Amino acid sequence: MNRELIVRSTPDAVDFALLKDGKLVELHKEEDNNNFSVGDIFLAKIRKPVTGLNAAFVNVGYEKDAFLHYHDLGPQLSSMLKFIKQARTGKLKDYSLKNFPFEKDIDKNGSINDVLKANQSLLVQIVKEPISTKGPRISSELSIAGRFLVMVPFSDRVSVSQKIASKEEKDRLIRLVKSIKPKGFGVIIRTVAEGKKVAELDKDLQNLFSKWTNMCKKLQRASHPSKVLVELNRASSILRDVFNDSFTGIHVDEETLYNQIKDYLHEIAPQKESIVKLYTGSAPIFEKFGIERQIKTSFGRTASMSRGAYLVIEHTEALHVIDVNSGNRSNKAKNQEDTALEVNLLAATEIARQLRLRDMGGIIVVDFIDMTKGDHRRKLFDHLRDEMKDDRAKHKILPPSKFGLVQITRQRVRPEMNIKTSEENPNGTGAEVEAPIVLIDKIQSDLERILKPDRKNNGIVLNIHPFIAAYLTKGFPSIRSKWFKTYKKWIKIQPRDAYKYLEYRFKDKDGKTIHP
Repeated sequence: MNRELIVRSTPDAVDFALLKDGKLVELHKEEDNNNFSVGDIFLAKIRKPVTGLNAAFVNVGYEKDAFLHYHDLGPQLSSMLKFIKQARTGKLKDYSLKNFPFEKDIDKNGSINDVLKANQSLLVQIVKEPISTKGPRISSELSIAGRFLVMVPFSDRVSVSQKIASKEEKDRLIRLVKSIKPKGFGVIIRTVAEGKKVAELDKDLQNLFSKWTNMCKKLQRASHPSKVLVELNRASSILRDVFNDSFTGIHVDEETLYNQIKDYLHEIAPQKESIVKLYTGSAPIFEKFGIERQIKTSFGRTASMSRGAYLVIEHTEALHVIDVNSGNRSNKAKNQEDTALEVNLLAATEIARQLRLRDMGGIIVVDFIDMTKGDHRRKLFDHLRDEMKDDRAKHKILPPSKFGLVQITRQRVRPEMNIKTSEENPNGTGAEVEAPIVLIDKIQSDLERILKPDRKNNGIVLNIHPFIAAYLTKGFPSIRSKWFKTYKKWIKIQPRDAYKYLEYRFKDKDGKTIHP
């Protein structure tokens, strides 16, 4: 399996496209004006505790106050407040916590008014970026993420990722980390730490401790509110979270960014540094790797799959609804159950991709095609879980209900990736139409259905607007030549001046319309 990261730089943003075997599976955008990224730590001031919500509103510098619930304070809040006060007044010079006396844990079912007061200084971390009309969601239980480990100040707990299956490996990692971790800091061992040696883990931990120390040094002079620890730039954080040995290429179209990524890769995986390439081609980098086309075909209301099947994706205020459609596949009684399973398995793969690609969060309800066999429903459920294993967002999938619905909850920490794919109608009617680039995919999908072995064809003529006809027949190999190679059938193309730009019809040699 090939994994490639394509990085496009523009004056006001950087776009990251993650490809798996050439197919777009994740798309991220880092904008220069995003001052509230997940992982950033702020020295903030409590605006006011609200007893009814058991939460506090906190000024972090955003136009709307951030929301801090009691359950997100962390058990060692009292120790942190004491630490901040001493660090701000200059009484504390040693930030290692090894000699720092911890306070008693706060009551896990207590009241916000018992522990926080208005105008109090507090270190908080962004756990959910501002979305729609809501300010950022924050936590005062801090964590600093590295390549293999996550360091948690004011804790002594060591835990390990549930995705590491081997009990022996879990025990080995916990034993190693306990031997190297500084006192007063907890550690979460990430999945990518599996099989790593103590030297690599120790280097990662020392880097995290250095970040903590540098952050603490800023506290004495920092104003309220101010950012005291910046999460890695998006390029490095994406590499930290998704990079593994299966990556075959990282292509960047801007030299400064290329050097940043190369330097970061040199730190975390020097043996892979050579896969970072500076793209200098004349065509835009997203065009070169076929990403623009995939964006146009993947972000609309409908998402096409092979052999005419497709998804319809609708968004409401409270949830997302996905409907699975088989298109014009065979619906003969003896094949209906097998066809339903085949389409549903295809749909599960595409749904897992769509959730990551659009970064859809909250409640997602999927209406799969009804299946009567219990083992088919189990097979679908297992397949969907397997396809979503690579999804880094926390998620939960419920088995199909008796109505054939599958419910998914998926954590969302950033605004959903929403790209407009419709365009102005070239015929000038004012209404918007589907992007013309999708047209070729629709024609090919119709061809697949028309050329099924069980259908007899008396020759095929494609009637289409002259501009599109020229596009299909130009160059070598032309798109029509590729169709011939794929389907072993020559498609005659007939330009029609009377047709609109996006209009087309299939006819046989007698002039009768062929319906896909």
